[in-house]
Amino acid sequence: MHRLLLLLRLVAVGFAVLVAAAQAQTTDRTASRSLASAPQRDAASLLRAARTAAQRLNYAGTFVYQQGSQVRSSRITHVFDGRNELEKLEVLDGVAREYLRTNDEIVAYLPQSRTLRMEKRVTQDVFPAIIGATPAELAGHYEIRSGTSERIAGFEADSVRLKPKDRLRYGYALWIERATGLLLRVQTLDDKGEVIEQITFTQLDIGRIDRSRVKPGIADTRGWRVENVVIKGADLAGWSVRGLPPGFRKVREIRRLVSDRDKPASAEGAAAPATREVSQIVFSDGLAAISVFIEPMTQGRTEASVRQGAMHIVGKRQGDFWLTIVGEVPSEAIRQVATSIEFKLAR
Repeated sequence: MHRLLLLLRLVAVGFAVLVAAAQAQTTDRTASRSLASAPQRDAASLLRAARTAAQRLNYAGTFVYQQGSQVRSSRITHVFDGRNELEKLEVLDGVAREYLRTNDEIVAYLPQSRTLRMEKRVTQDVFPAIIGATPAELAGHYEIRSGTSERIAGFEADSVRLKPKDRLRYGYALWIERATGLLLRVQTLDDKGEVIEQITFTQLDIGRIDRSRVKPGIADTRGWRVENVVIKGADLAGWSVRGLPPGFRKVREIRRLVSDRDKPASAEGAAAPATREVSQIVFSDGLAAISVFIEPMTQGRTEASVRQGAMHIVGKRQGDFWLTIVGEVPSEAIRQVATSIEFKLAR
């Protein structure tokens, strides 16, 4: 999902992409089916449809991310040709940013710093493509039930409620478009059922989307700095987490080169931007994610914890390493993970 504190999270934002006339026409016909004639689906069917619809449909719309008093909006355009994706994400509030993805290749357009940043997608949990598990897998750790129907952004949507079976994850309310299965709204809920944060479409078109709409909005990038973010798979032998919440499994281990140019000003302040290697282990239960970032310890680090909406972040020293633990889980879960990380040198 779109979250704040993306710098500390270091999870590359993924965006989708591509097109072909034959597939587009097929998708258009499917998406234009009469909503009145589409029967309401059960919860499991809705979840199965939503798991794939975000990658396989053509759609364009504006969605709003709300976290407490903070409200931020973005525009997404997505085209699929049966084999490839093309997606464009435009951040509409604050500093202008634009991201284009062709399958797993991402190009970020950052006009304020006149930078083109190229990298590979690390996770596939960007709204509306947030469901990474089957209903059967989710049922092991959530109680799943159907909710009420509602009209969202002009579309009829049926809701699914996911209530956690433990206190180590949040609950969710999902609204899924009845005819196509596209996720229209997601709310993250605390243990009292209160909304912590929400992402929802406010305007949406599903069906025929012209390929020109996924081209970059900035045509002239002459003189811009080009950054290639090196991300590679890794075997982080020696590192283990004993206290993962039930149902969370390791989905990715990577190493990436990070420039201090990307860091906020701090007591560490280097005279000139330096590049360092950061390792990342990603765990997920199919909805929520927890990442552990590992890098060499440097002077000026202060152990701390931060909460922003559903996101909890803990920074701590462990021997000669600095760990940043980031998770879309309650504080109890993030503390459990942080205190159970172990490193043992291979003999």
